[in-house]
Amino acid sequence: MKQIVLVIALFYLIPYSCYSQNMLIKGKVLFQGEPVEYANVYVKGQGKGAVTDSLGRFTIALNETGTFTFQASMVGFQTSQQVVKLLNSGNSDLVFDLKEMDGGLDEVVVSGTMQEVSKLDSPVPVEVYSANFFRANPTPSVFESLQNVNGVRPQINCNVCNTGDIHINGLEGPYTMVLIDGMPIVSGLATVYGLTGIPQSLIDRIEVVKGPASTLYGSEAVGGLINVITKKPENAPSLSTDFFGTSWGEMNLDLGLRSNWGKNIQVLTGMNAFYYDNPIDNNSDGFTDVTLSKRISVFQKINVQRPGKRLFTLAGRYIYEDRWGGQMNWTTADRGGEEVYGESIYTSRWEAFGTWQLPTTENINFQFSANGHNQNSTYGTTRYNADQYIGFSQLTWTKTAQKHGLLLGLAYRYTYYDDNTVATTKSDSDENAPSIIHLPGAFLQDEIKLTVNQSLLLGVRYDHNSIHGSIFSPRLNYKLSSTDKSMVFRFSAGNGFRVANVFTEDHAALTGAREVIFTEELRPEQSWNVNANLVKKIYTDNGTFIGLDGSAFYTYFTNRIIPDYESNPNQIIYANLDGSAVSKGVSLNLNAAWANGLNMTGGATLMDVSIEEEGIKSRQLLTERFSGVWSVGYEFFRLGLTVDYTGNVYSPMRLPLLGPLDDRPEFSSWYSLQNIQLTKKIGEKWEIYGGVKNLLNFTPPANSIARAFDPFDEGVLFGPNGNVIPTPGNPNALTFDPTYVFAPNQGIRGFLGVRFTVSD
Repeated sequence: MKQIVLVIALFYLIPYSCYSQNMLIKGKVLFQGEPVEYANVYVKGQGKGAVTDSLGRFTIALNETGTFTFQASMVGFQTSQQVVKLLNSGNSDLVFDLKEMDGGLDEVVVSGTMQEVSKLDSPVPVEVYSANFFRANPTPSVFESLQNVNGVRPQINCNVCNTGDIHINGLEGPYTMVLIDGMPIVSGLATVYGLTGIPQSLIDRIEVVKGPASTLYGSEAVGGLINVITKKPENAPSLSTDFFGTSWGEMNLDLGLRSNWGKNIQVLTGMNAFYYDNPIDNNSDGFTDVTLSKRISVFQKINVQRPGKRLFTLAGRYIYEDRWGGQMNWTTADRGGEEVYGESIYTSRWEAFGTWQLPTTENINFQFSANGHNQNSTYGTTRYNADQYIGFSQLTWTKTAQKHGLLLGLAYRYTYYDDNTVATTKSDSDENAPSIIHLPGAFLQDEIKLTVNQSLLLGVRYDHNSIHGSIFSPRLNYKLSSTDKSMVFRFSAGNGFRVANVFTEDHAALTGAREVIFTEELRPEQSWNVNANLVKKIYTDNGTFIGLDGSAFYTYFTNRIIPDYESNPNQIIYANLDGSAVSKGVSLNLNAAWANGLNMTGGATLMDVSIEEEGIKSRQLLTERFSGVWSVGYEFFRLGLTVDYTGNVYSPMRLPLLGPLDDRPEFSSWYSLQNIQLTKKIGEKWEIYGGVKNLLNFTPPANSIARAFDPFDEGVLFGPNGNVIPTPGNPNALTFDPTYVFAPNQGIRGFLGVRFTVSD
């Protein structure tokens, strides 16, 4: 009987087996009619694929009928897809005709010239980082995301409140301009808070320009600029959600929604929510290792389709955050009190910006932005309340005439700042005196096509600051490329400036009533920069791509304004630096991809940043000599699984000591923050990801906060001039100080997240 059943089973299985073997899908991958070797062809949802041979041919075996999506991909080309319905026969001949792609190699950029141009055609070197680049190491804010960008370092400036800024090539945060869609709305008080709460699901890319860009963007673009480009509503998915949590208790949610308001209005809505309410003190200093935060941000972008395809976009964002750090037993009842130390910051901020193309035959655009920032904060017993309002408008006219590409612009910036400190009080009375600055300007740029492969960009800008007077900033950029654009050389020289803004949040200024002293009429800070950049793209016969991007830079910085809080404890003394500062070095970026699914990006920067005054040269505080970043990813096509390994490494930095008796090390140690992530695709809409951050569990020394046990300096003895006197209980003459910080206090932690995306 068993034999009969076996024969019957074989009778039915043999035809099915033969049928399965006959479901062979064959095809070719071509480019302009020529076969493409080592291209990847993958059947979505089936975990099956193949690599093309020398004739561009592939064969894939399937064991079932139905409708399938075939995808052909190759480094340097756009991914191509075909939907095929398979019935009871195989041997379907599929032909994929690939098109060249940007793939991160030739993106459209706007930051270098204020006009959309190919990255390779831009005479200004611009680094572009897509949203996928940042997905390899998901973070709750753009501020943290930038840790894997070569030559760019997020610097935490306070161990308690965890505020910080962005360094580019060693220059500090005030010299980095941050833009959103080209609008300078992140500055002053918002340097940190403006980089949090941007829904990352709505970010299309981030462009980085290293070196002065004041000719186009004006004040603050001295060290460079970071331009966060949000997605166009027509290109965004219908719905996107991204939620992840960590083993420390952090939770972050991003939402994105595309909708239509009638036939001509497209809307992109986004929301970001972050929640962390789990005090942790792993270094046992009595203070929270990471600031607790509750944040909500709402973003809306509207695109109106107008006659003649003229542009009109309008966007807005609101963010509210409640953050605090301090002693572990702090509660809101202790806010501003002298019993338990805490730093509590309530931030309310709104932003609006947009672009309107005038209804004329000429290409004239009106750009505008406005923002308001309200901050209510306490640092121990010191209260700091501030309001800042910035309005910006800009009119640009572009014209192409023969070999010239002209850009003419008129700009105006209004800045209002007021706080509850003596910084905005008249020196001869107690009358409040908010800071109001008017900054009108004009700029002209001409891109000259010398030959097919050569271009010269000349630019000049004039601004008139209501306090500092006239400011002039020129620039020159030269580009030479090979015929096939596989090699591009650029040379840049220019001037950057930053108008003196002494009214900003500074912990040292909040330690009591001080008289503001100006020893001279402050002059705008200026920098002169030269930069040489070489880009080389290499394609090998086996489908491998290698991209090299190297630069050498030199920036000479004058008129730097440094507030002096030490000469007299009752005064804040402002004066221009009697000397200069220099940032010089070399950097190299590497981008490589293999046909088997392996890709790698990496970078290294070697630099020297120093300050010289009265013949004495010193190394700038909190600036590394060497830094390196990397991101290695591998995609298992058959499993729908991606592995990403990211990290950075920094050489020692000079740290701020409190005096000659401070026994803490003057320099930090080498340190590295490394992360690993696994991402699994489930169908077309779902992704699950998880991994480990800070694999090496690196944290700064436990004594980073000086006298953490005495935050109100009750055991500190001060002399008549305000200096600290050594005592048996304080032999190193220290005061409570949280600024001895160079890396995050957050150790190793796991994370798990899920993404859901509906494209149509």
